Formats: sequence, structure tokens, C-alpha cells
Amino acid sequence: MTHHPEDALKGSASAPAAPVQKTVSDAGPATPQATSGSAVPKGTLVPLFIGLMLAMLLASLNQTVFSTALPTIVGELNGVSSMVWVITAFILATTIAMPIYGKLGDQIGRKPLLIFAISVFMAGSVVGGLAPDMTTLIVARVIQGLGGGGLMILSQAAIADVVPARERGKYMGIMGGVFALSSVIGPLLGGWFTDGPGWRWAFWINLPIGVLALLAAVFFLKLPRKNHGRLTLDWAGMALIAVATTSMVLVTTWGGSTYAWTDPMILGLIAVFVVAAVVFVLVERRTAEPLIPMTLFRERNFVLTTISGLFVGVAMFGALGYMPTYLQMSFGLEASVAGLAMIPMMATMLVTSTVSGQLVSKYGRYKWYPVVGAFVITGAMGLLSLMDPHQPIWIVCTYMAVLGLGLGLSMQILVLIVQNTFPISMVGTATASNNYFRQIGATLGSSLVGSLFASRLANLMSERIPAAASGQMGNADSLTPAAVQGLPEPLHDTVITAYSDALTPIFLWIAPLALLAAVLLCFVKEKPLATRIERAVETEPLATGSMSIVSPEAARATIPATAGEGPRADEPQSAEAKTGRSEVLSR
Repeated sequence: MTHHPEDALKGSASAPAAPVQKTVSDAGPATPQATSGSAVPKGTLVPLFIGLMLAMLLASLNQTVFSTALPTIVGELNGVSSMVWVITAFILATTIAMPIYGKLGDQIGRKPLLIFAISVFMAGSVVGGLAPDMTTLIVARVIQGLGGGGLMILSQAAIADVVPARERGKYMGIMGGVFALSSVIGPLLGGWFTDGPGWRWAFWINLPIGVLALLAAVFFLKLPRKNHGRLTLDWAGMALIAVATTSMVLVTTWGGSTYAWTDPMILGLIAVFVVAAVVFVLVERRTAEPLIPMTLFRERNFVLTTISGLFVGVAMFGALGYMPTYLQMSFGLEASVAGLAMIPMMATMLVTSTVSGQLVSKYGRYKWYPVVGAFVITGAMGLLSLMDPHQPIWIVCTYMAVLGLGLGLSMQILVLIVQNTFPISMVGTATASNNYFRQIGATLGSSLVGSLFASRLANLMSERIPAAASGQMGNADSLTPAAVQGLPEPLHDTVITAYSDALTPIFLWIAPLALLAAVLLCFVKEKPLATRIERAVETEPLATGSMSIVSPEAARATIPATAGEGPRADEPQSAEAKTGRSEVLSR
């Protein structure tokens, strides 16, 4: 049965009286036979969820859409030296913004923040579409990232506001499918726009999608109104996490490429990162409203899923970032065809993410899906290390499909575990913190694999190619897929083999991280999924003679343990009854 706060409180008004706290808790673990409840009508939930999917699509699509358009963009705007920042600026701004949106969403409500994030993202898209030079383009990507961090976090956290944990699995699974879809169609769209109407359409396409997401948020997202009095912002935490994240991203972006790892610039950035991170932890332990509460790390499930998510992020983006280039250089595929070769991974990830979510909602069990997924990812890393440029392309596609199977079983279920660990009042902060560390893993995976790949390739090319031939074809940095395919046969075979030998062992080095993630996830405690949604009614003055009629669950949640026997051992107790936290409902 769905409980509505308006039905829980009824009475007449006359004279003001002292404030009385009225709590309604519809949360709590339940048996598989328990009924489920949603905070919005069925007819409203569908368009609302479509809007949230579009918000996620906007953010995830813009992580990959420019990968195939970059050569044209930097050529037109004369910004080859700044090319890396078109991607890095977006990732950096997104990563920094995530925990800020998560914390503010728990404090003031997610609806106004989601509307704000969509608006900021669309504004950045307009600036990018009109950008006359690289500096303006990079600024546009920063603006997009500041909105994109909110889109990623709030679209996931808002589901927790309107759907109970037991039902949430299928929705989170579909969200994972959206992420999988965007990782493949992003490069395809970027290439199509570049060859067709122009690369600026990679920005303009965001506007109609953003308008639809905005309309869904405005008209269908009915969330509790938060009223925590004076808003307390963790300014020191925001500044420190920005400094720590920026220095870490710069280290992984510049290290081994722009600067040597032993260069004073890199060593200085590492020192800045360490100091900022340590001070951040000290500040967060003492501030009243920490950006990332250290109490999160007291929960075993949060620690295990966060570390595992970071490792999975390294594996996923380490593979995604360089497989298209590998396919072009070693197999001679065109850019668009290399993108299409990623479809098997997207398809299997879409299927396993959606199906696992449906099964979680049906049976209420979730622990072993990410465990199996991490083991499958480990096997996929081993398979990718066996790639050879002389084998049929369908074998490589099969390896990628296996990777997709594991990723689909893991990614979104980890978010569900985090959300099920904390009360609704902390869902935004917990979700954002978990995603923040996963994004760190993605950044590390992409940059470290790239650095190792470039270093190994340069060494192998110098070892295997005679000096005379090397002078004719240029160094590894100047090679293009077309140039490689035009090399004479003995030299061509040497080059493509060097590319393969430079990349494939790195996947084997990543495999232990995925294996460690699988082992860690075995220790996750499977807590029953709530079938109803936590709610508490705002504290407000009651009139003299008024009467409060609440549900039996709410009455039990408000009775102190010393006033009676308390909840029976066989009765699930809500998260709010356990923690004392409550949500404020709009009336």
C-alpha cells in the first residue's frame, strides 16, 4: 500500500501550539510478498524516468562524442596544443561538481538542482556551438562539466526519492544501459556530425534533449521539499576537493607525455594533491555539514563498493579509451567502422544491466551480480591481452562483448547497494561520493593506460624498426592509420605488431584490479531492499484541539524505546527510526 503524507495528518485548526514532530516512515526491509510503493503515480513515473534518462544521456554522451571530432576541431580552431583539454576540462569539472551536487541535493532538494544543472549544461552547449577559438571552446566544456556532474548524480539520486529500493533495481539497470549506449553512439555521432553538418552540432544536439529533460523535471518530478533552516556550505571542503582533484587530473594527464614523471612540475603536483587530500580529510572530520562525510566510510558496504567501483572504472575506461585507436592502427579499420566494432560490448552491457536490474527487483537479491560481473571483467581483461592483429576481427569483438557482460552486471548494482545502505536523507551524498571515486578510477584508467601505451610503443618502435626506415616514416606520434596502411609490407607488419604488443599486456596488468574488486565484493553484506519509501513530515505548529492520524508504521517509528516494548524482532524497522533522520515533505 502506498502511504501519502497528506493522508497521515488530518485535523482542525484553532490556536497555535508548540511544534510537534510527526514522522511517517514507509521504509524498511520487507519480505518478497510485501507490496511496493511509489511516491508518484504510475502515469507520472514513466515520463519522469524518461526525463532522468535523458539527463544521464546528456552527461554520458558528452564524455565520448568529441573523441572522433577532435582532429577536425583543432584543425579549424588552430588548437592542436590544447586538444587534450577539450576532454580533460569536461571530466575535471564533472568530477569536482559531483560531491557538491550530492550534498546540496540532500540539503535543499534535488528538483531545483536538477533544473539548474540542465540549464547550466545547455548554456555551456550554446557557448560551445558558437565558440570562435579553442579558449572559448574549453571554457564551454568547463561549463558543460559543471552541469554534467549534477546530471549524473541527481538523475540517479532522484530515483531513490520516487522509487523504493526493491523496485529501484530495474530502473538503475536501465540507467546503466543508457550509459552503455552513450559510450558507443557518442563517437559515432561525433564522426557523423563532423562529416555531415559540422562538429558544432555535437553541441547543438544537446539543446532539444536538454529541453525534454527540463520539461520532465519541471512537470513530473515531485520531490519532498527540504527545510533545514539556514543552509550551511562546506566552502573549505569544496576548495580543497577542487585543488586535490585538479592536481591529480593534471598529474595523470601530463605525466609521461607533456612532462616526465620525474619532472619538478609533476612532483610538485603530486605534493599538492597529497597535502590537499590530507587537509580535506581533516576538515571534513570537523565541519558541521561535510561535503563527503567521513562517517560514510564507517559503512562496510560503502567502502567495499567504492573501492571496487574505482577499480572497475580503471578497467572500463582503460579499455574504452584505446580500443578504437588500436582497431584503426592494428586492423586498418576506418574510424566509423572502429566505432561500430564496439557495438557488441554495448549490446551485452545493455542486456546484462537491464536484465540484472529486473531480476533484482523481482527477487530482492543483489549481492552476487557485481561479484560475478567483476570476475567476468577479470576474464575479459585476460582475453583482451591475447589480441593479435592477424586474427579475425570478430574474435576481438567477442572479447569486447565479454567485457560488456561484466560491466553490465556491475556498474549500476554498485550504486543500488550504496543507496540501500543509507537513509534517504543521505542518498545524494552517498551516491555522489561513490560516483566521485568511480570517476577518479575512470580518469586514472584512461590516463595511465595512455601513458604506458605511448611509452611502450616508442620503445618497441625504436627496437624493431631500423633507423633508416624510422626516419622515412617519422616517429610514433606522427603516425596515422592511413600512414600505417600505406607502409610497405615488411614495415607495415612490424608497426602493427608493435602497436599490439604495446597495448595488450597492459590489459593483463589491469586484470588483478578487477579480480581484487571481485574478492572485495564477496564481503558485501546483503541488506534487504526496502519495498516502501521513507518519509517524514515537516515539524510545524499544530493547532489546539487538532488531531494527528498516522499509519501504524509511523506510530511505531515515533515511540521511544523506553515508552514501550519497541518494534518486535520480526518487524523491520525503518532507516529513519534507526537513525533519527527525517525528510521534509511538501504539503
